[in-house]
Amino acid sequence: MIVLTGAAGFIGSCMLCKLNNEQITDIVIVDDFSKIEKINNYINSKFSFKIDRKDFIQWFKDNAKNIEGVYHLGARTDTTEFNWDIFEELNLGYTKSIWEICAYNDIPMVYASSAATYGGGENGYDDNLGIINKLQPLNPYGRSKHEFDLWAIAQTKKPPFWAGLKFFNVYGPNEYHKGRMASVIFHSYNQIMNNGQVKLFRSHKEGYKDGWQMRDFIYVKDIVDVLFFLMQEKPKSDIYNLGSGTARSFYDLAAATFSAMNREENIEYIDIPIDIRDKYQYYTEANMQKLISVGYKSRFHSLEEGVKDYVQNYLMKQSYF
Repeated sequence: MIVLTGAAGFIGSCMLCKLNNEQITDIVIVDDFSKIEKINNYINSKFSFKIDRKDFIQWFKDNAKNIEGVYHLGARTDTTEFNWDIFEELNLGYTKSIWEICAYNDIPMVYASSAATYGGGENGYDDNLGIINKLQPLNPYGRSKHEFDLWAIAQTKKPPFWAGLKFFNVYGPNEYHKGRMASVIFHSYNQIMNNGQVKLFRSHKEGYKDGWQMRDFIYVKDIVDVLFFLMQEKPKSDIYNLGSGTARSFYDLAAATFSAMNREENIEYIDIPIDIRDKYQYYTEANMQKLISVGYKSRFHSLEEGVKDYVQNYLMKQSYF
């Protein structure tokens, strides 16, 4: 039996579909299932039963002997939330409890970290643990993920296999519920449908043109393929970057969205909101050599390939993974 936390959310529900596609259905899904806007993410998937997030830790303690592996993808992911107590409870304390149960019962664990741990990128985007203590996250969300990473590597009692994944900018189906925190592709598509144009942020940093801030965008289908590979192959336990390995501009993203919709480009530039302006990353690019070195060989979608698939097969049809 597999445990999947965050199963009603964006990446978690796509992982549930990936497991089903691999003929795995004996799955315990964990989330806050009171949020009705997430129901369509998982309602047509196959699983054994679901457990509310509040009840899971005690259930896991009582049933650990039946669990073969844990994908811990549930977290508070709002980068504009600044109440540290929320992150300390949901991203730190909760994850530590899962880790300790896995370690005590010899259960493999794969968990979601974040590229937000890299902060402004002053130390680069290399998942070499030799530089991890130098990282300076820019917001409480990034700090919570970073502090768990530090805690995990410091433990003497670990799961028999564990991997933390530093997700970069993920986009793809099943993010309809995310509101402001949905991907720029999702928002671009809806802006084009509603107004015929896309709004991109102006640059507030010397050396970057408006719309040419660079991010490592990765399609969620590539994310779940890597998660499955790690749990199946169980290579070296470590913290791994998970991006496409190629930085692209927001202009490229908007252009790909217009192209996928067969529309002419129409872009307006707006100021970055004050509440996130001093925390805004201008460049991210994952160094993917560590994952490749442990045997991952599958090719990632290019930005244009991923956007085309997402727009034409999901957004335009209002369908789910």
